[in-house]
Amino acid sequence: MISKNYLLILLIFSSFLTFSQNKDRRNYTIQKITKPPKIDGLLNDEIWKAVPITSNFVMVEPGDGDAAPPDHRTEIQLAYDNEAVYIAAALFEKDPGKVMKQFTQRDNINQAEFFLIDLNTYDDGENQTRFIVTAAGTQADARMTGENEDYAYNVVWESQITQDTNGWYVEIRIPYAALRFPKKEVQEWGMQMAREITHLNKTYVWNYIDKSTGEFTQYNGLLSGLSNIDPPVRLSLYPYTSAYVDHFDGNTDFNFSAGMDLKYGINESFTLDMTLVPDFGQTAYDAVELNLGPFEQIFGENRAFFTEGTELFTKGNLFYSRRIGNTPIGFNDAQREKLENEEIIENPDKTDLLNALKISGRTDRGLGVGFFNAITNKTEAVYRDSLTGETRTRITEPFANYNILVLDQRFNKNSSISLINTNVTRNGNFRDANTTGFLFDVYNKANSFNFQGQATVSNIIQPGQDLTGFASELEVSRTKGHIRYGVSHEFANETYNINDLGISQINNYNNFYWESSYQIFEPQGNFNNYRISLYGKHLRRYRPDDAVFTGSGGSFFAMTRERFAFGGSLEINGKFRDYFEPRIDGRFVEYGKSGGVNAWISSDYRKKFAYDVRFYLEDYFQSERQILDLKISPRFRFNDRFNMVYSFGYFSQINRQSFVAIEVPEIIFGNRDQNSIENSIKANYNFNSKQGLNLSFRNFWSTATFAEDQFGYLQRNGLVAANGYDPASDPNTNFNIWNLDFSYRWQFAPGSEAVLLYRNSIFNQDRLSELDYFNSLDNLFQRPARHNISLRVVYYIDYNQVRNLLNG
Repeated sequence: MISKNYLLILLIFSSFLTFSQNKDRRNYTIQKITKPPKIDGLLNDEIWKAVPITSNFVMVEPGDGDAAPPDHRTEIQLAYDNEAVYIAAALFEKDPGKVMKQFTQRDNINQAEFFLIDLNTYDDGENQTRFIVTAAGTQADARMTGENEDYAYNVVWESQITQDTNGWYVEIRIPYAALRFPKKEVQEWGMQMAREITHLNKTYVWNYIDKSTGEFTQYNGLLSGLSNIDPPVRLSLYPYTSAYVDHFDGNTDFNFSAGMDLKYGINESFTLDMTLVPDFGQTAYDAVELNLGPFEQIFGENRAFFTEGTELFTKGNLFYSRRIGNTPIGFNDAQREKLENEEIIENPDKTDLLNALKISGRTDRGLGVGFFNAITNKTEAVYRDSLTGETRTRITEPFANYNILVLDQRFNKNSSISLINTNVTRNGNFRDANTTGFLFDVYNKANSFNFQGQATVSNIIQPGQDLTGFASELEVSRTKGHIRYGVSHEFANETYNINDLGISQINNYNNFYWESSYQIFEPQGNFNNYRISLYGKHLRRYRPDDAVFTGSGGSFFAMTRERFAFGGSLEINGKFRDYFEPRIDGRFVEYGKSGGVNAWISSDYRKKFAYDVRFYLEDYFQSERQILDLKISPRFRFNDRFNMVYSFGYFSQINRQSFVAIEVPEIIFGNRDQNSIENSIKANYNFNSKQGLNLSFRNFWSTATFAEDQFGYLQRNGLVAANGYDPASDPNTNFNIWNLDFSYRWQFAPGSEAVLLYRNSIFNQDRLSELDYFNSLDNLFQRPARHNISLRVVYYIDYNQVRNLLNG
């Protein structure tokens, strides 16, 4: 109850605070036109001779407010009609040959100079859409929430670039279908524009940004003059077809599928996104590792529908989209419930997504509303009796309905309160779940302090059981000036569980954190910027009230004027009681005091050859346990079209007391060594900004070896008593996985693309942990390889273009 009261007091107190809006914000009055310009990068249309020019950009990196020199001035013009907003940008350069223009595919900027425009159609200081065009013509777009950029967000818009002896030029058309804005006669939008001059390591912005206070998005200028917009119907269709040929272990399968994604503008503010018969066959492979711990491995989302425009649904971290289409909840039970003389001939490890939709938008009063729904198909395990030949089925996951509802109110240009509810309903007598979270993120009047927190209630409903849990977070931090600090608290009771649609690997905690830092905002000496931090944490169990861990440390980050970055950290940690490694509630294993040091360097990516190196060493003072982690990533840019990055990773952990098995009433532990090597390559060759070849390769090898004659029982005090135990089965593991993707991607029309993909994968896991890397690799190649070739074609259809064509 203490956490709930803190949240309520801070919310009431903060509701009286107002943000002092920047009185010096720049304003551009846009003009309405009747004849749109031709988007060809040539700024010779008649309208560009009539609309006003805005210039006078100022530096944001590395300096603070310095005016752009005349030989690098930037001149911008904007106009609009009932279809779109148009932007013309002239980016002058005294030496055009130095303009960096690496060819990349959409949403990848790399070492290319670019022009950027942010449009915040609600002028709320937080939610805006970013559009970027590079000097090579590549487009990038993102949804912004504060300073978080979501480049999975993709909309259809037009741009072209040209270049001459005076610099380079950009022409952009942003249709209203790519934006959401309030329904009112007169619009006033927040706007920011920026120009990155990569070869000079300088960034200039249109409206001045005070880096020492608040967030960058709170310093937008104003775009006024928009009135009486009569936008067309916002309806876009993305039909697709895909074909697959899969060969594995002597069997070849052919598959063909078709489906469609749909975007419909319910009104100017709200959009419906829907996927019908979705196909995720070409999603990137997961970085699977040998998982020896008590928790599931967490993967990033690679499916576009679940990453695009999800900023509302991810508030509060209650939505882990990989739950949808994941392993059926009864997958493991199917194996345990196999009868005598039965074999499992089918037990799918993933559920099929039938369809999904999301509705999201924001009212003219700043209220964001989001609704998400997804339905997955029933999944069954099939058993066959080896004596009679008869088969039976068992439902491992019934039809399941996943829902999210979000309300997010922005106020004072810099603050918000949010309410989010997630719900999972499974057909029949299965487990259901419901979670509700309340969040606030509030700044004071001077924008110098931030108060944020969250209170979450989880509820699990299953036959004969109804569990309700609670968790809370509270953080107060200084957000202004060179010296900053903050304190935070996290709490969860022992029944808190959001894992039906979210991800929470632990509960039953009562944790405290603090941090202080010093940073610069203008270059000093050889440094463009640097930051020094001190931090600490104290972790406790909620029930019983036991200390788990106490640690403290410091970190350092710096970047020189030549874009060479380096940093590191040093930590001293007390004893750690791990309540999850034993796999039985209430039991723990205790690890001794330790110290860790981390160091890293990153060279200037503007050069053809660059590199990243990271090193971590942790030593336990009262035992022989030690951890070493090394990562090296050299990269080479052969020319503006061909780029390659190689990564090597080595991980070693020795003498770790680790879980082996449970033999009731005893928990068996052993002394384990683990070694891992990871090799990966990412390379791309781009013919232009619309066509390119991409290679992605990863090989991960890991072994876990338990020392002989060092097994024992875990005692109640958290220590392991060696007793010469001999495990019934070999606990050692040799894990090896190989993935290779090679693709050709062609964006043949706006919003339309074709992808031809070849995929090769091999996997092996056995007990041969004594093998070295090369022998394990030879052993891997003895396993059957999966070869997959697929072609996917997506075509963008704009309702208005079809209507005009038919009318014509």
